Amino acid sequence: MGLSDWRPFVYGGVSACIAEFGTFPIDTTKTRLQIQGARSDGGQIVAKRYKGMIHALLKISSEEGVRALYFGIAPAVLRQATYGTIKFGIYYSLKQMLTKNPNEERLGINVFCAVTAGVVSSAMANPTDVLKVRLQSGRSDFKEKSLLQAFISIYNQEGIQGLWRGVCPTAQRAGVIVGVELPIYDMCKHYFIKMNLLPDNSTNHFLSSFISSLGGAVASTPLDVVRTRLMNQRKLKAPAAVSGNGAVCTSPVYASTADCFIQVRFFSVFFFF
Repeated sequence: MGLSDWRPFVYGGVSACIAEFGTFPIDTTKTRLQIQGARSDGGQIVAKRYKGMIHALLKISSEEGVRALYFGIAPAVLRQATYGTIKFGIYYSLKQMLTKNPNEERLGINVFCAVTAGVVSSAMANPTDVLKVRLQSGRSDFKEKSLLQAFISIYNQEGIQGLWRGVCPTAQRAGVIVGVELPIYDMCKHYFIKMNLLPDNSTNHFLSSFISSLGGAVASTPLDVVRTRLMNQRKLKAPAAVSGNGAVCTSPVYASTADCFIQVRFFSVFFFF
């Protein structure tokens, strides 16, 4: 594979989009569970309606219809088309530049390449993540709008900051996920081959991916909760007297990543169950 080879970008983006379709209902339940116990824009605590993933899946389907499980799929696929493409492309391109011989890969280099790829790609795709989270949370603000109209609406009401709401924990989360997932994937794949347990085939790739994804999910859950809650809150641009369009200034409940961590500790200790 040459330095100008686009295959890692294309394959990574396509695989990420396909995976998004298959796992999106689970992602929706995750988002609903994560905002339970959080404080909404008005300062009210979001009621705890779901007891777990299965209960959330059944309740959302029965009360809002199966379609509700796929609210936000359009920005999610758009996110994966950018995030997944850039993430895999940067990771494998960087790794090839820093490691000439694939058989002499080092964990430190793999982690550096993975974290760099995750931070850059997630920061670039943050606006699509904001819209996805708000649709998954059950808000009706954008349900009848196109993607472009929804992005414009966020920009008009909250400014450019609204599109990049929660970008810091998003980048940190991506760095943790990719920094754990991709090195574990490579380590597992090479280990199975080296120990003659599995050849370099689809079974090896699937099992290595499963193990690495589990590790990434466990490591990133706290940051994922913070990211979701920050993205779900709004901060309107200015009072009517200043903006002239009748907008009301809404102060965010969570001022920063650290503040959200502190408040989550007191209000939702068991947020991930």
